Amino acid sequence: MLILLNKPFNVVCQFSPHDPKNGKPGHPTLKDYIAIPNVYAAGRLDTDSEGLLILTDDGTLQHKISHPKHKEIKTYWAQVEGVPQEMDLAPLRNGVDLGDFVTQPAQVKLINEPAHLWPRTPPIRERKAIPTAWLEIKITEGKNRQIRRMTAKIGFPTLRLIRYAIGDYNIDNLGIGTYKIL
Repeated sequence: MLILLNKPFNVVCQFSPHDPKNGKPGHPTLKDYIAIPNVYAAGRLDTDSEGLLILTDDGTLQHKISHPKHKEIKTYWAQVEGVPQEMDLAPLRNGVDLGDFVTQPAQVKLINEPAHLWPRTPPIRERKAIPTAWLEIKITEGKNRQIRRMTAKIGFPTLRLIRYAIGDYNIDNLGIGTYKIL
């Protein structure tokens, strides 16, 4: 079984309840969106990121989708603070030294705001004096907070991050918080 979920912002990529910190209520989990037993996420998506999460009950398939050695291309839409020029994007295309590792070269381009984009709740912080832009970034790694770290390193912090696709699977015709079984 293969499930595509369009994960909302602020949802934890696990089924067990998230431990609340400092007496605050915990975040929603996958259990709040999918009531199918014995399926597991093939890879993760940060709580503050949105978009495609693939779940399966097939361990071999889960490994193939999530393990970097299989070089599955992951496509992200990143709304960044500021408007980068082509020369600003060159480091992303060449590999960025993030201190603990150097990223593999990414495919990156400026795009218009994606069509049919749902509102984020809560909305991103916007500053009137600083415009924003959208980037499409394709990578094969997907290390912890990698896209956010890459855009920050070149001086354009990510304000909103949406995973649009993993390989041939994408969130087309999949509303936020909904899933489909393939």
